Order: sequence, then C-alpha cells, then structure tokens
Amino acid sequence: MGRKVHPVGFRLGINRTWDSRWFANRKDYANQLHEDIEIRNLVNGNTPRAGISLVEIERFPNSINVTVHTSKPGIVIGRKGANVKELRAKLQGLTGINIKLDISEIKEPDLDARLVAENVANQLERRITHRRAMQRAVDSTMRAGAQGVKVMCAGRLGGHEMSRTDWAREGRVPAQTLRANIDFAKVEARTNSGRIGVKVWVYKGDILPESEGQGEAMDVYVSE
Repeated sequence: MGRKVHPVGFRLGINRTWDSRWFANRKDYANQLHEDIEIRNLVNGNTPRAGISLVEIERFPNSINVTVHTSKPGIVIGRKGANVKELRAKLQGLTGINIKLDISEIKEPDLDARLVAENVANQLERRITHRRAMQRAVDSTMRAGAQGVKVMCAGRLGGHEMSRTDWAREGRVPAQTLRANIDFAKVEARTNSGRIGVKVWVYKGDILPESEGQGEAMDVYVSE
C-alpha cells in the first residue's frame, strides 16, 4: 500500500494558503473550528445549486470576513442582493459577530477541481456510466487550459456487487513537486447501488517564486 499525502495539505504555506485564517487560544480553538464548519455548511446549504467551490474565513477581533468562491454569483447574490443579505443575516445570527460577506466569481469552472468532481458526481447520480462521465470531465478540463487532469471513481461502479476503482488521466499530474499548482477535491455520489467516491486532480502549471502573488483579477461583490 502506498502512503497517500493530501495534495493541498502537502503544499500549504508553500504555494497556497489556508482556507481559514485566524489565531485562537487553546480554550477557544475548538469552538471556532466547529463554528467554521457550521459557517461552510450554512453557506452551501443556503445555495445548493450555486456552484460553490470554496468558502474562505478570516477572523478579526470584532468581525469575520467570509469569501464565497462560486461559478454562479447571480444565484448567490439574488435579485438586488436579496439572497446575499439573507445569507449575511443568517451568518450573523449563527456567530453573533459582524459578518463581511464577499462573493468572488470563478472565471473558469472547468479548471476548478471541486466543480469538476461535483459535475462527475451529478452525472453518476443520473445513471450516466462512470467512464463517459470521467472522459467528459477530462476533455472539458483540458480544453479549458489545464496541463493535466486525473479523475478517479471508486465504489460499486455500474451497480456491480464488488467495489472497484477506475480512473482517467490526460497530461501530467506531478504528485511530489511542491511548486506544482494542483487543485484537488473529492465528492461522494449517492447512487441506488451505494455511494461512489469521486476524486479530481487538476494541474495548472508551476508557481515559481518570481510569479507568486500575480493572480488573475476577479470580480468581487462586497456586502457591508
């Protein structure tokens, strides 16, 4: 058996940062950690079809900044900002602290591992064969400009009695190169024959020291 290392945790502090950024004392750490989980569950549950990939949380003494990365910002914002105001009110009721909510648009959904994995899982739940779903995801991700992509499905594929693992890959996906910009996500598909795990690796190139911090500009909606 090989020793697996999480592609994101392996590169934390090197070419990417943490999704939650705050400091707490020992007595407050557990409470704030569980509060972060509740915040993410509330955001994802309030807009289940908004294509939310990531929820970043940054804490300050008297406020919390929550940044929602989504491929469909219109659904999260709502008409005249109604949905985002409602979400902000729910978050303030949950935490009891002033919430600053930002909505960031994902320009290329096909390059986001979370969205690609959810797309494959949705196809599996609609009884599309796993090979076709994986190949569609690989083709669309490579057309979007990725240098490599790998999609893996594990479970009772095709309704068979014995679980197995199948995968599709195109390009190169370096697993041990720290400078490699690899996006990783795993999602579960709930099918009639059981749960099928979907993992996606997307290789977007290398992040060199001289190019760090030079990301693409994104449209951000800020709710004060």
